[in-house]
Amino acid sequence: MDEDVFNIQLRKFLKKVGIQSQREIEQAVRDGLSAGTLNGTEVLKATVQLKLSGTSVDVTIEDDIKLS
Repeated sequence: MDEDVFNIQLRKFLKKVGIQSQREIEQAVRDGLSAGTLNGTEVLKATVQLKLSGTSVDVTIEDDIKLS
């Protein structure tokens, strides 16, 4: 394994996940506020499941996102 290639590819993947996740969450919150299904004081439970083919990795990451 080439550690440098692996590290670059891993960072690229994590950056993509972070950017796309943030966009999706922001849009969902904006849509919820516009539709009136959110009032801006909620604490939203976020869950991400990480799987890596060819390995036993199957991890669920959870956290709360406070809107105010």
